[in-house]
Amino acid sequence: MHFTSEQRLDDGVLEREFTLGEIPGTLWTPGSAPAPLVLMAHNNGLPKAEPRLVARARYTAARGYAVATIDAAGCGDRPRSAADEQARADLRRAMQAGEPVDEIFETFIAPLVENAVPEWQTTLDALLELPEIGGPVGYSGGWTALGIRLAVVEPRIAAAGFFAGGYVPRAQREEARQVTIPLLFLLQWDDEGNPRKRALDLFDAFGSKEKTLHANLGGHTGTPWFELEDGCRFLDRHLK
Repeated sequence: MHFTSEQRLDDGVLEREFTLGEIPGTLWTPGSAPAPLVLMAHNNGLPKAEPRLVARARYTAARGYAVATIDAAGCGDRPRSAADEQARADLRRAMQAGEPVDEIFETFIAPLVENAVPEWQTTLDALLELPEIGGPVGYSGGWTALGIRLAVVEPRIAAAGFFAGGYVPRAQREEARQVTIPLLFLLQWDDEGNPRKRALDLFDAFGSKEKTLHANLGGHTGTPWFELEDGCRFLDRHLK
């Protein structure tokens, strides 16, 4: 892991950019160390510098956590194949037209998840070698399919917070039954991009004995700010 830049933010959090082979990432750490680690994944294709993710990461780090995100293959500024770009265009067109998107979604998102998981595990290995990081690991992010897969294959993840979850590939909907760690599941009741019934069915499928659903009125980007505070309290219960 090679750190390429760093800056101390007004809230005392240290923000550092890093590279790990071809993987670019950002790490936020609090003043106290060692700190539990939270992997914070963004929605498919969005960059790690996406403002809402950065705001969540900084808030969570200020609460005493190390927070890391990466641009996995096909995300952010990393190269995308012509097939991926066509699939993204087809998906946007179908959603805007109100047409069925299941098959487009499967052929596009499922490979992204499979390719992203090994890179997140490689990143996790490197992060846990840093002296400023220690203790349990959590997952938090809008890429629910990735989070499900990681929760199944990565025993170091002790708790997870998922957002939305209406469109999740069939493989991960089946794997949800194998997820047994504590979960906090956020649902925007009027989310135009995530069918409510699918999200509720996914929540029901999780095998966790401790799982909590928070539903709020509003569209995809309307999650109330207080949910961030509640999310940190959830992490406090399971990672500290």
